Amino acid sequence: MVAIKDGLALILLLLFFGLLFAALNARPGTKAITDGALLLDLKGSIVEQPEEPAAFAALSGQQVARQFRLRDVLRAIEAARTDARVKVVVLDLDGFGGAYPAALGELADALVHVRQSGKPVLAYATAYTDGSYRLAAAASEVWMNPLGGTLFAGPGGTQLYYKGLIDKLGVNAHVYRVGRYKSFVEPYTRADQSPDARAASEALYGSLLEQWREGVARARPKAQVGPFLANPQQAVLATNGDVGQANLRAGLVDKLGDRTAFGQRIAEIAGVQSGKAIGSFRTIGYDAFLGAHPMPTSGDAIGVLTVAGDIVDGEAGPGSAAGDTIAKAMLDGLATKNLKALVLRVDSPGGSVLASERIRLAVLEAKKRGLPVVVSMGGLAASGGYWVSTTGDAIFAEPATITGSIGIFGIVPTFENTLAKIGVTTDGVRSTPLTGQPDVLGGTSPELDAILQAGIENGYRQFIGRVAAARKMTTARVDEIGQGRVWDGGTARQIGLVDRFGSLNDAVADAARRAKLDPAKVQTVYLEKEPSWAAKLAQSLSSQDDDGTAPAGDAFARIAADRRAVLARALGDVARLTSGGSVQARCLECGGLGPSAASVGDGRLLDLLIARLGL
Repeated sequence: MVAIKDGLALILLLLFFGLLFAALNARPGTKAITDGALLLDLKGSIVEQPEEPAAFAALSGQQVARQFRLRDVLRAIEAARTDARVKVVVLDLDGFGGAYPAALGELADALVHVRQSGKPVLAYATAYTDGSYRLAAAASEVWMNPLGGTLFAGPGGTQLYYKGLIDKLGVNAHVYRVGRYKSFVEPYTRADQSPDARAASEALYGSLLEQWREGVARARPKAQVGPFLANPQQAVLATNGDVGQANLRAGLVDKLGDRTAFGQRIAEIAGVQSGKAIGSFRTIGYDAFLGAHPMPTSGDAIGVLTVAGDIVDGEAGPGSAAGDTIAKAMLDGLATKNLKALVLRVDSPGGSVLASERIRLAVLEAKKRGLPVVVSMGGLAASGGYWVSTTGDAIFAEPATITGSIGIFGIVPTFENTLAKIGVTTDGVRSTPLTGQPDVLGGTSPELDAILQAGIENGYRQFIGRVAAARKMTTARVDEIGQGRVWDGGTARQIGLVDRFGSLNDAVADAARRAKLDPAKVQTVYLEKEPSWAAKLAQSLSSQDDDGTAPAGDAFARIAADRRAVLARALGDVARLTSGGSVQARCLECGGLGPSAASVGDGRLLDLLIARLGL
């Protein structure tokens, strides 16, 4: 009887959650769309491929920052331009978590097209970051809280270096590398940035800053951003510390007002939401609107294989570019989707060379079957991300895409000095020069060091050889522009690493033409695993079709967030040092240019540490 009772309770519980999931999952696609304001409440970051949220995080009350898929946000903005039900597009940027510069440029251009069609675009934030202002500048009206204020930081900043700590702990970081600019290993071998790495970073960040400035100027000519970049204290002191007034005088914003005033302004255009508090307006939710504008499903199939996130060995979910997972998606797509061409969409700082090669070989299977292959670089396609890009018949990128970083490295930490500090030593009998190697307790042998360094150099020769063959260059030329140096997309095109500027849609159209198809009559088929039911449930529970607003944040709140990000990144660096399982092709400079200074994984590691310590 007890077993029957427990079984029935379990069945009822499963039915309850199944019905809840079905109801919530159907919500975005079936909810009626009425006239109003399309609300893009971007509480979270914009990425190429969102990670799957924890299934019951929302039910437990945990605050989960959403990751918005870039192509979905672009589709919503483009649909708003022609959908008569959308009277105004509203950007709520208080909780915006950022995006790579290339993604911001695409989104800003799409918003400008909406504005040029005659529809207003209104933006609001307590204080804008560099990234959120890149979007807000595309709006026809930029609003800001009177108690807020916007200052621009520009790309760059400090990087953590662990050499001093490693020496104090007695850790011996054995580094094997090729590439004078391959700076990813420097935090473990130096206490500061090398002159070569500094020169390369200055060139990269300078180019990205100039592109940001030009983008803002095109979208909002009256915005005087120069003084706020070159001499911000003078602009602020001229208004006795009132940053909002300084922004208003410089044409950075149009109106200073709170959310109620902003809502009333939207209601003038979109209509008042009856039965709601003052400042409410008729709203079209993002998820419902996206569901009402699905991707085309007719026409010849152009496959899109996404390589997003760190390239890692084995299998993993969305947001990580796991070699086995992506290779399987590619091979399954070739077997079942009747593809006519392939677009490789890359948005990755690199990672495992072994996994990068696994992905490259899988894509080459498409070429063996006669399919044209076009590479579309997103915000980031560096190091291992460029390794997989060598498969393309053509490479598309944006001017602000971060790419290159052609170089590889490996790190093996050993702890013989650490043990010696507490009086522990090692000894034993070795039958060959490689017995017990690599010995993390007793140190590596000269023979192993020589072998590992030779292997890294051989891997680099393979890397530049593949680039040379793909880009029709000599290996000497690739070596010259390689050496681990990171380039912006504009410079990468000039030196031959990129063929053309263009978006994912441009790459799909080019792939269709190469397959002798009409680009207007094809459909894109994304070769990726469908989200699990638990992930869909979590996504539904965190739907943006509610009336919630993002927490406001001033400069002091941003400082607090930065402190947390620094600690999370430090923990993540320690984990990467001790767990790196293969030769790496990874980009250091890319980390501070994207959605967050610390990755989602680093943030989870910090949360776990805080929970363990009871803080």
